[in-house]
Amino acid sequence: MSVSGTVERPGSRAHRGWGRRLASGSLKLHGLLVFIFIYAPILVLIIYSFNSSRLVSVWEGFTFDWYAKLFQDEAIGKALKNTLVVALSSTVISTVFGTMVALVMERYEFWGKLPFDALLYLPIIIPDIAMAVMLLLFFVMTRIPLSLMTIVISHVAFNISFVAVVVRARLADFDRSLEEAAMDLGANEFQTFRRVTLPLLIPGILGGALLAFTLSVDDFVITFFTAGIGSTTLPLRIYSMVKLGITPEINALSTMMLLASMLLVGLSLILQKGGGGIELG
Repeated sequence: MSVSGTVERPGSRAHRGWGRRLASGSLKLHGLLVFIFIYAPILVLIIYSFNSSRLVSVWEGFTFDWYAKLFQDEAIGKALKNTLVVALSSTVISTVFGTMVALVMERYEFWGKLPFDALLYLPIIIPDIAMAVMLLLFFVMTRIPLSLMTIVISHVAFNISFVAVVVRARLADFDRSLEEAAMDLGANEFQTFRRVTLPLLIPGILGGALLAFTLSVDDFVITFFTAGIGSTTLPLRIYSMVKLGITPEINALSTMMLLASMLLVGLSLILQKGGGGIELG
């Protein structure tokens, strides 16, 4: 009841304010439950990687033994080496070519640009299993033996598209007047690209490189179809270990991969904040 003695109607300001608070509270609760649903299994995985019991469902005590065993496992060490070789190689190659493709697609007009643009997005939209089968057929038809090299080629094939998309997003907001100003000051095309265009594209290039590296490290389906003898990567190694049962050793390996991904994201953010400077002198 208000001061004048009248009763607040359902459509009054106080009623509407209460309804908005209820809706806001419900939305926050829903968001919290979604985050718990997504991240609670990850938290459980990290906690049970320190479980002293070999049974992942029974907690017996805290230990670092499973992490110590990881560093003593030669098979995991070799798989890690293969993963890093593939990820670093495919990231460097796809970042260079993806950046060039983004510049060409964003800056120039040529015959067949629209079909090529559609082809560029194909590795992003098609299922991994379809691309894996196509790549396997390609290697079989060209008589290329399956090895680390075929895995690198396969990862480059789909990583170029992701890098190009990220760099093109950066180019969409690019101020071309900065390049024109550099040329007016006497810089040629190469100097303008090196001292103006490239520094401004660094955040996008780093973002594309990080995405390519993460996808390469995490990929299983395409790697499974294109890997040869002695070219087992970490995802393939984890798959072979899971077939024998989930152990805290697998949890420890997954936790280390999770922490490595978080460190890469943090490093990328730091580099992006420091990038973008222009050197005209």
